[in-house]
Amino acid sequence: MLNAILGRSADLPVEAPALVAGEWSAAGEFAERTGPYMRRAVSRAPQADDRAVRDAVRYSREAARRVADLSPAARAAVLERASALAVRHRDALARLLALELGKPVKDGGGEIDRVADTFAVCAAEARRIGGEVLPVAGWARGVGNTALTYRAPAGVALAITPFNAPANLLAHKLGASFAAGNTTIVKAPPQAPAASAAVVALLREAGAPPEAVQLLHGGGEVGAALCAAPEVAVISFTGSPETGAAVARAAGAKRLVLELGGNAATIVCEDADVATAAAVCARTGYSNSGQSCISVQRVYVHRTRFDEFAAAFTEQVAALKVGDPLDPGTDVGSMVDDDAAERVVRWAAEAGAGGAKIALGGTRDGATLAPTVVLDPPADASVVTREVFGALVAVLPYDDFDEVLEACNRSRFGLQAGLFTRDIARILTAWRRLEVGGLVVNGSSNFRLDHVPFGGVKDSGFGRESPACMIEDYTVVKTLLVRGMSIWGEGS
Repeated sequence: MLNAILGRSADLPVEAPALVAGEWSAAGEFAERTGPYMRRAVSRAPQADDRAVRDAVRYSREAARRVADLSPAARAAVLERASALAVRHRDALARLLALELGKPVKDGGGEIDRVADTFAVCAAEARRIGGEVLPVAGWARGVGNTALTYRAPAGVALAITPFNAPANLLAHKLGASFAAGNTTIVKAPPQAPAASAAVVALLREAGAPPEAVQLLHGGGEVGAALCAAPEVAVISFTGSPETGAAVARAAGAKRLVLELGGNAATIVCEDADVATAAAVCARTGYSNSGQSCISVQRVYVHRTRFDEFAAAFTEQVAALKVGDPLDPGTDVGSMVDDDAAERVVRWAAEAGAGGAKIALGGTRDGATLAPTVVLDPPADASVVTREVFGALVAVLPYDDFDEVLEACNRSRFGLQAGLFTRDIARILTAWRRLEVGGLVVNGSSNFRLDHVPFGGVKDSGFGRESPACMIEDYTVVKTLLVRGMSIWGEGS
């Protein structure tokens, strides 16, 4: 199936089948995805109906037993082969991302590199799953007994993935779930059905059994039905806070990992290398058209360096190449759709009306937003207070380090922040006081290593997305108590 999906990427629209109860299927009512740059249908996927949801959930109950019986070594071997397949098909997968999302192939290639890394890390973590021998004989009532634990698969996992990084975020959820010994139901984003199907096909092609994964396409009603299914033990969701709240309501008493977005701030102190900071922020503020939960959105620059930074940053952003996402030289492609691009244009205009300077951009051509730089917007402007999730960066001056930390913390989000400074005291203070899940020093907010814990606080969600952390979420601790036999000795 992998070759069938990837081999037709030049013959549009690409078929993105569903996978239910071990069978790939293209039957049913189809929805077409219109590419935001090409302005034509680039993929089509069968929409799950009530029967497909019921069949997937019913199958998952028995499928969980089959996957749990695989040894960690067997799961790891499959994941390692999936990693190698991602490398082999890198260019074709990046092309799919460009077609469906308008993501430049240079960004798409980087995402597929991360898919390969993520599957490899998941394989390594599968080999590390174990348990404990508990010190029960340290208390009088435990003398003469033995207790052990191990991490057992949770059973059925549900992975609901977003459009902005559909391949790598699916690799995280699916790879960690399979490493843990679960069966996984994947609900793909409507904007990237073919890319999602291709990642699922990678795992199957690598030797995962039919019971390991199912794939359904559809809208929010499909996700809600899957969330409510009692067979589902754990849900991993990445998306908006509003949808995350709906997931939690539908799920009820289930284990949840929610990554819900951000409004990422980066601080540039007076001792920073301004040229480097400007170049890094320009590169990481507009990759994937700013459609990342940790994309640089707010840059706070010490007032003594503000003009210098603003000039250097604007020059760097102006040099970015905007256009065809299939062109290897393109830096900024399209946003996900026209409405998303228009929202950012509207917010930029609002900031300008409030006194900000629009140093660059503020216009769009269809779904392609010109990289936009907003200087010194009002503190209550939407580009400061809300999640832009687009190709716009706001640059603001600050005077006092304590005050800028408080300004960063006023956001309802708290995912990740960046800090440019050489002052270790400031670094430790920011790490302690910033209300975020992660701090990147001498880098922008938009940097992530896939084997390092990643996640937020406040409205950015809870739980951590790295394979090791996710395997903890995808497993349960099972305890064995052996009475009358002890490895500790029985003397009083």
